[in-house]
Amino acid sequence: MSGMHRDRVKATPLKKQNRIRLLIQLAAAAVLNGYAAGFMKGKIFTGKTKLFCVPVLNCYSCPGALGSCPIGALQAVASGTGRQISFYVLGILMLFGVLLGRFLCGFLCPFGLIQDLLHKIPGRKFKIPSGIDKTGRYLKYVILVLVFLLPAVLVDGFGLGTPFFCKYFCPAGTLEGGVFHVLVNGQLRSLVGGLFWLKAAILAIIIVGAILTERPFCRYFCPLGAFYGLFNRFSLYGIRMDESRCIRCGKCETVCPMDVKITKKINTAECIRCGKCRAVCEKEAISIRFMLKTKQEKEQL
Repeated sequence: MSGMHRDRVKATPLKKQNRIRLLIQLAAAAVLNGYAAGFMKGKIFTGKTKLFCVPVLNCYSCPGALGSCPIGALQAVASGTGRQISFYVLGILMLFGVLLGRFLCGFLCPFGLIQDLLHKIPGRKFKIPSGIDKTGRYLKYVILVLVFLLPAVLVDGFGLGTPFFCKYFCPAGTLEGGVFHVLVNGQLRSLVGGLFWLKAAILAIIIVGAILTERPFCRYFCPLGAFYGLFNRFSLYGIRMDESRCIRCGKCETVCPMDVKITKKINTAECIRCGKCRAVCEKEAISIRFMLKTKQEKEQL
């Protein structure tokens, strides 16, 4: 068998894994944004399903969105005069966190899919220096705290807060909602001002970043990814390494889109359960499935 043919054979499991994941991502995006009439009419769906939050970042204002975004819902409740926390939304997120962890980021999030597709654009790719990367990953936890804090603390004369993340930053909302509505609605275009262009600039930076490096928004800015990351080590759907099989070849770390040091600490808050590490492991040392933690693994946590 020639060396080139061997390489193709070895790459097959990874290509198969990538293909399966892409199909699941596309299906999830289609289901979450299944109101096709919204794209044709340029109107937001207002049916009863909008009362429920989806477990991923998907803008309420997307014309196809059938559900609400949990980050937007949390901010909306926190910015009201009651200064409350939506325990309904928080409970849903905690349930999904305990069950799946950041599997939701890797397989079901539409904006994660968009970043993955952008990174497939041919061109030179870059690795963020480890020092900057390690420090930068804490930023999403700061943003998560601010999601709860700012709408409740910074209020207007009527005692109402502002959903700061959605209004001033969220690139997913800008792409899925803002850009589309500005393009199809002439009256709305006449009202475009500095705030829209600020958010458009943020979106452009994230798009360029996603082309050059893998999932920059997920790594550094996503508050929902930060929240699910808190559950990653404890979630029932987890990743496990059989130390007796691992030969420390490093292939798993080479293909990891989140640059997780898999051979050192496999269940970190950054792992999105994409399955690439398992696909390239020739010794089948890595498994990803629903499982209960052993006593030894609980002690390691």
